[in-house]
Amino acid sequence: MNSFISWIGGKRLLRNKILEQFPGTEEYDRYIEVFGGAGWVLFSKERHADLEVFNDANGDLINLYRIVKFHSEALQKELDWNFVSREQFFDYKEQINNRGQTDIQRAAKFFMLIKNSFGSDLRSFGVRNRNLDKAIDYLQEVKDRLRHTVIENKDFEGLLKTYDRERALFYLDPPYYDAEEHYDIIFKEADHIRLKESLDKLKGKFILSYNDSDYIRKLYKDYKVIEVDRQNNLVCKGSSERYKELIIKNF
Repeated sequence: MNSFISWIGGKRLLRNKILEQFPGTEEYDRYIEVFGGAGWVLFSKERHADLEVFNDANGDLINLYRIVKFHSEALQKELDWNFVSREQFFDYKEQINNRGQTDIQRAAKFFMLIKNSFGSDLRSFGVRNRNLDKAIDYLQEVKDRLRHTVIENKDFEGLLKTYDRERALFYLDPPYYDAEEHYDIIFKEADHIRLKESLDKLKGKFILSYNDSDYIRKLYKDYKVIEVDRQNNLVCKGSSERYKELIIKNF
């Protein structure tokens, strides 16, 4: 199935190439997405393992996932009266962190910000037609998919320590190097280094997505690095320009 949202750095166009790198299902019994985002890899299967964990450091995003999982009907009711509106978009942008609202109201506002922003940047209003009714109806299918998924809101280092086992498989899609300004979560060069050092200590397997840069190639020179590319979705429609990425793994 598809994700119910789009997200900066989402893996819709690279999902199949990432899945090609997965080990056989008999080699792992727990699956952990560390930088969850839109969850395109998560939603590629009905279930990846007996224990399945979805994590992201963005609290608004994780609140949305939890509300979809536990209160999807209430969220759909909250969304019923919404529409595509520039005025409403900027109102929600200002109100998203107001005190006094319920988690369901907060999730509804965040959902609308994602759906109505340009490139899902949560900052600028995107001028195009959207079928909100279809997107809202789809939340019931997402609820069913998340039924057995543990949803976390932790820093990656703590998450890795919590769930690491020899039969664990981690998929990581961190903010891309030298493109951190496009993400809401602050991720500095020190965090890229901290991530690599954390992965060095893993007992389990990991698959890591990154943009193709000399810095990342040097940082992960001791691991298996696979070159891939996809259509560049930041250029004009119809362009043949390709965006180069790396898939890095420890097996």
